[in-house]
Amino acid sequence: MSTSSPSSPAGNIDSDDGSPLTTSAIVAQAVSGSHVVNIDGYSRTKGLGTGKYIDSETFAVGGHRWRMRYYPDGDDSASDDWISIFMWCSDRPDADEVKPEFRISLLDQDRQPVPSYSRPSTEIRTFSSKGPSWGFAQFIKRKDLEESRYLMDDSFSIRCDVTVSKEIFTEQVPPSVVVPPSDMHQHLGNLLFTGEAADVTFEVGAETFAAHRCVLAARSSVFKAELLGPMKEKAATLVQIDDMEPRVFRALLHFIYTDSLPAVDNGDGAAAMAQHLLVAADRYNLERLKLICEGRLCDHVCRGNVATTMALAEQHGCAALKKACFRFLTSPGNLKAVVASDGFEHLKSSCPSVLEELVAKLAP
Repeated sequence: MSTSSPSSPAGNIDSDDGSPLTTSAIVAQAVSGSHVVNIDGYSRTKGLGTGKYIDSETFAVGGHRWRMRYYPDGDDSASDDWISIFMWCSDRPDADEVKPEFRISLLDQDRQPVPSYSRPSTEIRTFSSKGPSWGFAQFIKRKDLEESRYLMDDSFSIRCDVTVSKEIFTEQVPPSVVVPPSDMHQHLGNLLFTGEAADVTFEVGAETFAAHRCVLAARSSVFKAELLGPMKEKAATLVQIDDMEPRVFRALLHFIYTDSLPAVDNGDGAAAMAQHLLVAADRYNLERLKLICEGRLCDHVCRGNVATTMALAEQHGCAALKKACFRFLTSPGNLKAVVASDGFEHLKSSCPSVLEELVAKLAP
């Protein structure tokens, strides 16, 4: 009966820093099967003649059909004192060639292979219905068989084990344990939302926000100095925040607790929020938030905001954002429209050095 080879065992590997690594496998599948031929009345098969054979019944392994060929007087003159055993492919003429591994074994009285007469194929042989049979011309000497205990009641048995390779493919190896992604940000976000165990309140405009000193201090060196250092806010439970809109401070807290930004509609509103948050991130030394805002502003440069954005980039050390503004202004149409805008006057008064740099870049 044919059996498929077992699939590769699942496993997972951790890298040196503990992060999971994915694993894949190259799988060379094979199908194996066995067939036993019983030779009953051995003595009456002798004398058939050298080179004459008797075919077994057909058996199937790996999508191919096979027969064993039993030569009681040997395959040729060099083996006429021997019993020869060969394997032959009996597929249809149009079937594909196949290169199996095989083993032919004499069986003992317990139907187990006799080690000294268990012969594996030692070379890769190509089988087809049009090709030759392959096997062992000198499998066992007739004299040795007749004097052995393996011939009983004028009968003995031979087994053929065949392994046929199938397709080779790759597959992902699933980890033994699937670890879900971290949800710490959700727990901290819920802590901010509920205000549970809050120990400091911020007053921003007409709104107040409850928060936790230890969380803010862990995320921002500025908050750490203000809330845990010798500054006056250390003992205060109510802290006033000036020069910031409540919606901006709310988004700032959301990022501190969840490491993400709240959803903001695209368009001018998103660009304006990114500008305000960039200023807040620079104020509280939140470098990751600052870079996120800088990246968003690079994607939202337009005639209506390029002047103010360029001033912002200069004031807060955003080199990539300033470069994006310069690139936008290399278009004569964009430059002309911006020079005529109110934002250009603001840029001249607040950051004259930027204009000098822009002129130098646009000069022929």
